[in-house]
Amino acid sequence: MPLDHYVTLGRSGLRVSPFCLGAMTFGEDLGWGSSVEESQQIIDRYIELGGNFIDTANFYTKSHSEKILGDHIGRHPARRDRLVLATKFSGNLYPGDPNGGGSGRKSIVSACDNSLRRLQTDYIDLYWLHNWDVHTPIEETMAALEDLVRAGKVRYVGVSDTPAWKVAQANVTAHFRGWSAFIGLQIEYSLLERTVEQELVPLALEFGIGITPWSPLKSGVLSGKYTRATAGSAKPARGGFVEPFLNEKTFTLVDALEEIARAHETTVARVALAWVQGRPGVTSTIIGARRLDQLEDNVKALEVKLGADDLARLDALTKPTFGFPQNMQPIFPAIHNGGTRVNGVQMPPSPFILQKGEKPY
Repeated sequence: MPLDHYVTLGRSGLRVSPFCLGAMTFGEDLGWGSSVEESQQIIDRYIELGGNFIDTANFYTKSHSEKILGDHIGRHPARRDRLVLATKFSGNLYPGDPNGGGSGRKSIVSACDNSLRRLQTDYIDLYWLHNWDVHTPIEETMAALEDLVRAGKVRYVGVSDTPAWKVAQANVTAHFRGWSAFIGLQIEYSLLERTVEQELVPLALEFGIGITPWSPLKSGVLSGKYTRATAGSAKPARGGFVEPFLNEKTFTLVDALEEIARAHETTVARVALAWVQGRPGVTSTIIGARRLDQLEDNVKALEVKLGADDLARLDALTKPTFGFPQNMQPIFPAIHNGGTRVNGVQMPPSPFILQKGEKPY
């Protein structure tokens, strides 16, 4: 599957590439990241390969990420209109200003106008709530976003890093009031981060929200760079994000990824990316490339087709154990439909079912 085999994002008509280009590393303002020149080369190559979906945020690299995109794309309307540009609000760039971030109306409108200025465009294709603001009623946030949509400044809205129950509340509120609802759910998702499968992934499947995973390689932990052999010598640039995961569990997983990669004549990173992209509900996985060669390597993950044995092996190593109510799921079919055939599947008998001739009390 190449980058130009577009898919619709959730239950919407917005067509995006199966891999989204993450721009969090555009700019060297935080001491790591891509130079302006290399960022431009990465953008050009991604578009050349057929990609059309680019994701950033108002405070990535102190807002330099948006400016790099604006300088490179925003000045060319024809090129801009062929792309799906996504950015986020919530992050506060102004120390001491209580309204400089969050999800209140004042903050959202200001953040949107500043993002439009930096991106050098008059509309944002997909505007993400970056993370839940516990101090703002969700009705206020959704109403402000609806106003931006009606004003033509925003085309679609999405949500990132927010509890499932709050996303459900937001979308139900929007549906009942005729407002724009979230069509995308941006969450951390990888072989080392599967807790989202307890609530957030089922939410997305039920509501028809397209999942766009971030950090599918767990900040590079699953890139193939960190193995038992290199554990002492490979010093991560973002130590705080990487070092806590350089342990026996991870190295056992990387060993398995290496064996699967050899069998498919590919790389560890591509196998890890292919696993994420193949998960239920996933529309477009965000790949963050700091170098052009990383982009070239990661895009080839779309060619990797994992078999049932590969998936079962990775599942056995990484599937988390969930508590209530997920641990009750095997019992529910028997309680609901014990001993009958439903949708072509024979249900197990229930221990609570009445025997022949018995009557309920």
